[in-house]
Amino acid sequence: MHSALPALVLALFTLLTVPSLAQQADAGVQVRKPKLMVVPESVVNRSAAQQYLQMKQQAAARGLLNRDAPQVARVQAIALRLIPHGRRFNAEAGSWAWEVNVIDSPAINAFCMPGGKIMVFVGLIEKLQLTDDELAAVIGHEIAHALLQHGRARMSEAVLKNVGVNLAALYFGLGDLGATALAQAAQLAITLPYSRGHETDADLAGIELAARAGYDPRAATSLWRKMAAAGGGQPPQFLSTHPGHANRIREIEASLPTVMPLYEKAKQR
Repeated sequence: MHSALPALVLALFTLLTVPSLAQQADAGVQVRKPKLMVVPESVVNRSAAQQYLQMKQQAAARGLLNRDAPQVARVQAIALRLIPHGRRFNAEAGSWAWEVNVIDSPAINAFCMPGGKIMVFVGLIEKLQLTDDELAAVIGHEIAHALLQHGRARMSEAVLKNVGVNLAALYFGLGDLGATALAQAAQLAITLPYSRGHETDADLAGIELAARAGYDPRAATSLWRKMAAAGGGQPPQFLSTHPGHANRIREIEASLPTVMPLYEKAKQR
């Protein structure tokens, strides 16, 4: 009986998290959001904020946090233009405590944790020699993961896979077992790669954010070509298990006719 529980839990999660199309108030890309979220958003955001603070403290102690003021100003300016458009995909994003920082690390990496905690690595900018439009594509992609609650979905999946439906209530703060399991789920949700479906949706939502903010969404294609070249035939570490570069570029190109009018409109403002 008990040995069958993990399979039953996974089957339940699969059935209940078939994504549904996110409703758009006006013309834009079609993306999907998971349905079943057993972990409250407040818990996810609080856990992400704690891990983000720890990362900042560690980087600051080594003199690696926000070391290049002009570069930090550039990253923050781009992010601040993208963020207001996120409410199209998540109405709660307007109340998030957004934060944007830069770590002086050679890694080709960037992320946006649940709740709007953005980190960009210097290696991403310098090794790929990103233009503002390309950097907007990266940051928009990472913001989209947070807006579409992909981290929360991964945490919910970890809960259901590891402890079962009957223990999910413990994640609301009841008992030591719930606290321990939640910490493990939070770690998995932030360190594990997103699924390919999540990546595709983040690509599309990301280019729409960029377009609405006045950044050329076509730059996303040159960005991913640079990513492919930087990997030497293999994706950078943070792109492992992501869609193949050729496939993701085709998906982006297919959606450009949808977002280019938004870009042209933004340029006129």
